Amino acid sequence: MTLMETLYDEHEKIAAFIETLQQKCVALMEHGTFNAQEFHDAIRHIREYADKEHHQKEERLLFRAMVKELGPAAENLVQHGMLVEHDMARLTVSELEKAVQAYEETKSADAKLDVLAHTMEYVYLLRRHIAKENGAVYPFAERNLKPETMQKLEEDFQAGRSFEG
Repeated sequence: MTLMETLYDEHEKIAAFIETLQQKCVALMEHGTFNAQEFHDAIRHIREYADKEHHQKEERLLFRAMVKELGPAAENLVQHGMLVEHDMARLTVSELEKAVQAYEETKSADAKLDVLAHTMEYVYLLRRHIAKENGAVYPFAERNLKPETMQKLEEDFQAGRSFEG
C-alpha cells in the first residue's frame, strides 16, 4: 500500500476501534461492571497504534511535506489544527489513564464517571479528527503536493524514514 492508502486504511481501523470503546462505555453504564484491564489494554493500543504508528506517519512524513511545500495555508492547517488535535488526544488518553487508576484505587462513582467521560471525549475527538483528515487534509495534500514530493514521501515511507524534503 502507498502512504496515503495506509493512512486512510489506518483511519478505518481506528474508527472501528473507537466504536468498541464506545460500546465498553455503554456496557459499563448498563451493567456497572468495570474491567480496568480492558481500559488499560485500550490505552496501550491507542498509544502504540493510533499515536505511535499512525500519528507518527502523519507528523514525520505528510505534515512535514505539506508545511514545507504548501505554505501558510498548510502550516496553519497542520500546526494549529491537526497537531493540536494530536496533542489533545494524547492529553485525553493521559487523563483517561489517571481516571482508570483512580477507579482502581477508590472504586468511586466519580472515578467511574471520569473514565466514561474521558473515553467518550477521546471517541468524539477522534471521530471529528478522522473526518477532517479524510475529508479535507488528505485530499488537500493529494491535490496540491507536487508529484515529485509525493514520490519522495512514498520512498521515505517505504524506507521507514522521516521526510526531510
